[in-house]
Amino acid sequence: MPASNSGTTRITVLADSDTRWKWGALTASRLAGEGADSGEAADMRLDGRLLRGRATPTVRQLEEVGVRADSLREVTAVEFLREVERDAPDVIVLALVGGAVQAVLHGLARTAVSLERRPVVVTGYVGVVYEKLADGLLLRHGADVVLANSRQDAERFRAVYEGVGADASGVVESALPFLGGAAYLEKGQKHDPYTVVFAAQPSVPDSRAHRTYLLRRMVQHARLHPDREVLIKLRSKPGEHTTHIEELPYQKLAKGEDLPPNCRLVYGNMGEVLDRTDLLVTVSSTAALESLHRRIPTAVLTDLGVREALGNHHFIGSGCLASWDEIDAGHSPEAAPEWVARQGVAPDGTYATAFDAARERVSSLLAQDRLPPIAPYYSLTTAPGYLPGILARHHLGPDGAPLPGAPAADREPGPVRQAVRSAARGAYRHGVQRVAPVIRRMGEL
Repeated sequence: MPASNSGTTRITVLADSDTRWKWGALTASRLAGEGADSGEAADMRLDGRLLRGRATPTVRQLEEVGVRADSLREVTAVEFLREVERDAPDVIVLALVGGAVQAVLHGLARTAVSLERRPVVVTGYVGVVYEKLADGLLLRHGADVVLANSRQDAERFRAVYEGVGADASGVVESALPFLGGAAYLEKGQKHDPYTVVFAAQPSVPDSRAHRTYLLRRMVQHARLHPDREVLIKLRSKPGEHTTHIEELPYQKLAKGEDLPPNCRLVYGNMGEVLDRTDLLVTVSSTAALESLHRRIPTAVLTDLGVREALGNHHFIGSGCLASWDEIDAGHSPEAAPEWVARQGVAPDGTYATAFDAARERVSSLLAQDRLPPIAPYYSLTTAPGYLPGILARHHLGPDGAPLPGAPAADREPGPVRQAVRSAARGAYRHGVQRVAPVIRRMGEL
């Protein structure tokens, strides 16, 4: 990949949650050449910027991801754009929710006018795209590269862009950047003890009754199979937030259950947990793709139905759909090879080249003397009643310029500001995890 005058490719990742930081930082490493077959070490400077908001990751969450940045700090969208205006990197990876991507793209389009050379902009999705396909994609349009995590996604993405008359040339097929790890043990060999891991999700399912049901089925499975270990892999500790809001953490629900000795809650890096997994169980977590990549038997639960709201409809045809009754009876699903081949999972060894096309695309853009202007599909012509509201949420006007009163200080907050921000986040989390469920239950009376 061509580098700046310093000989080092400077990549800045702007992320708004722990999972998107993981995706963005590892994507940056893949684009710079780490993990490539060339055997050459990537000469890259990675700067991390965390978009200030409700899901800004904690230090523990960042450490769990295991990616080290040369610099890392919180910013608002306006502060980020001013930083780019002062010292533009070679590449920007936007690991954000769709609306934030669109706002930053319009801000960068305005900022780039004053730059000698604008950065190459890359974006994509952190996992399975099973809802809001058109909305999310069009909010990401305007980036130079929109990464698709599979052949199936690449085809869907291009169809959406072409269907509205937008340029689809930026869609590039790749894969999830965090797949890896040793393949599962050969048939006939198991871990001792045999380990069943349930990959929890913050917002799926979303009702107390359904989450309690799943927890009790895990407990039941542990009791039915005292020779097995049942691990409930949690995404976050109490008080932490991830990409999605978790109103009813399993930690809280587990307090009312009598967990047997062979059933426990665990945290940590998913890859390390998969190292000791014999069967991965989930409703629809992206962890299923990590598991399938390593050829670990993977069960996607049907107990609560196969529904778009759960996301498990994405796994139709995978051979992985199963119920707790079947799992209790000893069923261990085998994934359908033809389905897996279309999902970017690449258990056949082709994962090593999965990022070649993206790397070549970024390299060709960096080699150009001048990049074309950033031109998102959404504009004041195509979406005059929608776009201004998206931009305003990030203190940007319809032209991408900062609104009056937008944050102007590019500095670390003082102790008072830090205390106020911490208190505000605590109040928000309390409202989400305690007050909102009570109000919802009252409304159902």
